[in-house]
Amino acid sequence: MLRLLPLLLCLAAAPVQADTAKPAPGTQVAQEFTTMLADGTKATMSYWLYLPANAAAKDAKLPFVLFLHGSGERGTDLALVKKHGPPSLAGTGKNKDMESCVIVSPQCPDKQWWDTKLLKLLCDDIVKTQPVDPNRLYVTGLSMGGFGTWALLAENPDFFAAGVPICGGGETKTAEKFKHVPVWAFHGAKDSAVPVKGSEEMIAALEKAGGKPKLTIYPDEDHASWVPAYNDPALWTWLVAQKKPAAK
Repeated sequence: MLRLLPLLLCLAAAPVQADTAKPAPGTQVAQEFTTMLADGTKATMSYWLYLPANAAAKDAKLPFVLFLHGSGERGTDLALVKKHGPPSLAGTGKNKDMESCVIVSPQCPDKQWWDTKLLKLLCDDIVKTQPVDPNRLYVTGLSMGGFGTWALLAENPDFFAAGVPICGGGETKTAEKFKHVPVWAFHGAKDSAVPVKGSEEMIAALEKAGGKPKLTIYPDEDHASWVPAYNDPALWTWLVAQKKPAAK
């Protein structure tokens, strides 16, 4: 038994890798997305896929949430992505509105930033392969993922029905492009990593453009404002109620 101990310890510490297992309703499974980019190169992205318990129901059309993690969860160990936010809460039964959604939580490679073009291709694939409602597609993220959320909304103003950027920031000049998209941003007033002005300036830009965004600032929170935000049932109730308007 003593001889086996080192081997067992190594196995226990092995990073979680994506596989091709078919997810069952009510579970979260590691998956891998591979596609060819416009320049002919192949790109791969690992992600967690959570399916609600009713995903197998006939003609199911479920809300979809894309979650973008922060810089600390980058790498090749997919288990890191479950450290914060929706993938850490999915399947726990803590929030029925959140668990009514198909949740996709990809991992960004080490020392890189979110590739928004690849993320959009991943979303397109999910829309084609999973029982999601194309009019109820949402994006949210924290810190680096908050920046990614703002960027995705700006680059795809007619794709997402709503966005929830947490402790992030963006390019204020892009606000005009997605002023019609419902946004609820969150930030900690004492954030020492990403100053709260990052969210305040984006919200002000949307309001100036004619949008009606929401902003919640936690007066006593530092950078981890995602903890109270994602644990707030009101966030999820608001999010799943958002729907893209019918095409004219």
